[in-house]
Amino acid sequence: MSGGIARGRLTEERKAWRKNHPHGFVAKPETLPDGSVNLMTWHCTIPGKHGGWRPAITVKQILVGIQDLLDQPNPADPAQTDGYHLFIQDPVEYKRRVRQQAKQYPPLL
Repeated sequence: MSGGIARGRLTEERKAWRKNHPHGFVAKPETLPDGSVNLMTWHCTIPGKHGGWRPAITVKQILVGIQDLLDQPNPADPAQTDGYHLFIQDPVEYKRRVRQQAKQYPPLL
């Protein structure tokens, strides 16, 4: 996915998010010092379910859990049909594409 295509998709998703998103969740692109918006970096908040947070769960565990879901998607509950079918039918190609995307969008740290 080229940068232009990704930005267009993220622009549309941002509009849809503003119109309808789950209560308590926050997802917004980074605002740069000059006031422009960087659609390639987002700041998000995922609230815990009422009474579901346990003090024994650390931020590190939550982030590693998200990483695990990205690495090992739950095939019983696909969020993206194309990715799901590729993951099931051709895991080698799925991993190749994930690595390709990771190289295309390296961490900003």
